[in-house]
Amino acid sequence: MDLIVLIGSGAVGKMTVGQELMKITDFRLFHNHMMIEPVLEIFGRFDGAVVSKLREDIFEAFLKTDYQGMIFTYMWAFDMQSDWDYIKGIADRFEATGGTVYYVELVADRAVRIERNKTENRLRNKASKRDLAISEARMIREETKYRIVSNEGEVPFENYIKIDNTHLEPDVVARMIKERFHLPDISSTALLNRVKLEEVREDELPMLHEMQVESFMPLYEKYHDEGSPAIESFERIKGRAARPNRKYYFIVMDGARVGAINLGHNDPEEKQVSFISPIFIRPQFWDRGIGYAAIQKAFELYPEVKTWKLETILQEERNCHLYEKCGFVRVGEEKPVNEKMTLIDYELQL
Repeated sequence: MDLIVLIGSGAVGKMTVGQELMKITDFRLFHNHMMIEPVLEIFGRFDGAVVSKLREDIFEAFLKTDYQGMIFTYMWAFDMQSDWDYIKGIADRFEATGGTVYYVELVADRAVRIERNKTENRLRNKASKRDLAISEARMIREETKYRIVSNEGEVPFENYIKIDNTHLEPDVVARMIKERFHLPDISSTALLNRVKLEEVREDELPMLHEMQVESFMPLYEKYHDEGSPAIESFERIKGRAARPNRKYYFIVMDGARVGAINLGHNDPEEKQVSFISPIFIRPQFWDRGIGYAAIQKAFELYPEVKTWKLETILQEERNCHLYEKCGFVRVGEEKPVNEKMTLIDYELQL
């Protein structure tokens, strides 16, 4: 697993740049104050030992995830050997997994940093900075007591860059970092962590029906097929839900119901073959990769299934691409429905 260490003086923009970098890569942000603020709140004072222990727990757990890596922010006193040793200890843990450690040092004029110390984003995430007089005085003390900006050539690491972001927006700096180190785009891992399947209760079937009509109506208006789920009766949905070996699940992302999926087989005794019929995402959530995540969750939910089957519209290239991305292959003959629409079958053998 990889690690990006964002280094710099107080209010230089480490957290904000990290937030922007997290949006465009498969790295998660662990900024310095995520552990400092709870300790200050609970203990009423800074306790370095407790902060360090909490950080260690986060590092240990995160190294077991499937993310590409972590973004860690740190105010590094270059004249303190203990800080060099601390960063080395963290870097060693990530490199031991075969990962790469990248070092990004941000520098900016003091006047700019004093203004950044007042920003809404900083004060929202760092309660200890909200007394502006105290936080500004502490920031000046830190940079006069310690050497928080590296000397030219002092940082020996191969994957190191220093960026003067005095006049640069955070998203611009994030893109510079991504391009400099050729960091991968955000992967499906983050989305899979946000999506889950929740079984639909009987009293929730009317809501499911409304969502299905909403989701399939654009296709019905395009093809006018009489078998469209957009015009399926509520009684038919209720009957499908009552079958012993079929279940409806809401597709839930970040706590919101964004679609649904029906899984199973008409034969109650069948355990190794399952249909996906139907699956739909509400229109306002299209093109976010949610369908892919939902299908992966279905695979996890039914590990005993060896063959998955589904039917889709040949003319809907986006849907075909989704299923092929999931590993499905076309089987059987094309089934024309009308002059505009043809149905095709897909299967996945596990």
